[in-house]
Amino acid sequence: MAAKGLLVDYEWCSGCHTCEVACQIEHGYPTDQWGIKVCEVGPWQYAEKKWQYAYLPVPTDQCDLCASRVERGHVPTCVKHCQAQCLQYGDLEELSKELARKPKQMLFSGSQSE
Repeated sequence: MAAKGLLVDYEWCSGCHTCEVACQIEHGYPTDQWGIKVCEVGPWQYAEKKWQYAYLPVPTDQCDLCASRVERGHVPTCVKHCQAQCLQYGDLEELSKELARKPKQMLFSGSQSE
């Protein structure tokens, strides 16, 4: 059974927080807890015409990659509801190939396996 993970392409995250809200609703978390949290980086200028400004969805220790949803054949709720489609769920081996393809991505390895 292949290990599963979550690939986050933060180049395209719009900071809409839909993944956070969907996660809170799916798991019944209080409003101050998340399985995934969108962090804002910047804005700041670091060169004459270059700025750092990004959003980064970060899975927390409470993320179980929606184990109960996945057992029923669905993707994690954050992936389903991501409006920017910057979250992917799948086998770590396959996601690692995608990670190597371009910068500004991160791979979250969950403890669950299928």
